Amino acid sequence: MRIFNTIICLSLVIFFACQGDKHNVPASVVNIPNSASGDKHDGLPKFSFRETEHDFGVVIQGERVTYGFKFRNTGDADLVIANISTTCGCTATNYPKTPIGPGGEDIIEVSFNSAGKEGFQHKTITVAANTQPSNTELTIKALVMIPEKRN
Repeated sequence: MRIFNTIICLSLVIFFACQGDKHNVPASVVNIPNSASGDKHDGLPKFSFRETEHDFGVVIQGERVTYGFKFRNTGDADLVIANISTTCGCTATNYPKTPIGPGGEDIIEVSFNSAGKEGFQHKTITVAANTQPSNTELTIKALVMIPEKRN
């Protein structure tokens, strides 16, 4: 009976583990036909950002600042952003969840929360998409100053 219960438990774990995250873009949509030689393929989407780095300048500790990285799909196929990751929980993103057609434009919005931060801050945002290369890095910078206490 003990073996039977163990088999049932393992089956349930495997079943639920294989359900996957239903909010992510399927891997088949983000498939990149790279070759071992590193040759580039035609017919792929391509990011063209106006800028890949933004400096917020001086930010008062506790302040939340936001910037929109504007981009255009200058490739020949629909551009799909699969995921965006950040180097810190103090950085949040909002990005298009639907495909951007060739010639289409959109914005990746990045927010930085300076609460608990001090001094120079440099954060990296990694955008995973069906482009070649598949990862594009954006960066934000800020100098976080502690507000003066008044008596």
